[in-house]
Amino acid sequence: MANDIESGAGSLDTGGAAGSARWFVLFLGIIAILFGVLFFVYPIPTLTLLATILGIYWLANGVVVLLSLSRHKTGWGWKMLVGILGILAGVIVLIYPLYSAVLVPTIYAIIIGVEGLVIGAIYLVQGFSGEGWGTAVLGILSIIFGLILIAHPLIAALAFVLLIAVLAIIGGIAAVILALRMPG
Repeated sequence: MANDIESGAGSLDTGGAAGSARWFVLFLGIIAILFGVLFFVYPIPTLTLLATILGIYWLANGVVVLLSLSRHKTGWGWKMLVGILGILAGVIVLIYPLYSAVLVPTIYAIIIGVEGLVIGAIYLVQGFSGEGWGTAVLGILSIIFGLILIAHPLIAALAFVLLIAVLAIIGGIAAVILALRMPG
């Protein structure tokens, strides 16, 4: 028995850390491609599934944060706030997953639109304060895109979902290629 251990007989060789990393990268790449395709074919159900997973995460995280208060009292006010908000957000998302699937990207589009307005105004002021006409043009473009996002947040949310689909497929293909080129 001791000789078997020393010689490695009877052990399963999985290729070591490099081999397992290769399979993990390949697995993640395939999952990303599948989610990208699902986003194209079934955008709302896929987004609903992801919103449900996010709701479970928020709920579990809120509970864990509140439970951590019994051991670590530092920053208890912030922990209490994060825990309660996490539980509330998780419960709301789990009760209304379809609404959450539409509402979360829509709110995100509105936030990006407001950010575009603010950044555009800053660039516009900088452009007229001597930074040059290029900065002013960027400010005007940022304001235009911000207004479009705010005026049509549902369309922007759908575009956001399709962008996620494209990025997931491209990233998945890149991960699969990387995994196939990894030694192991």
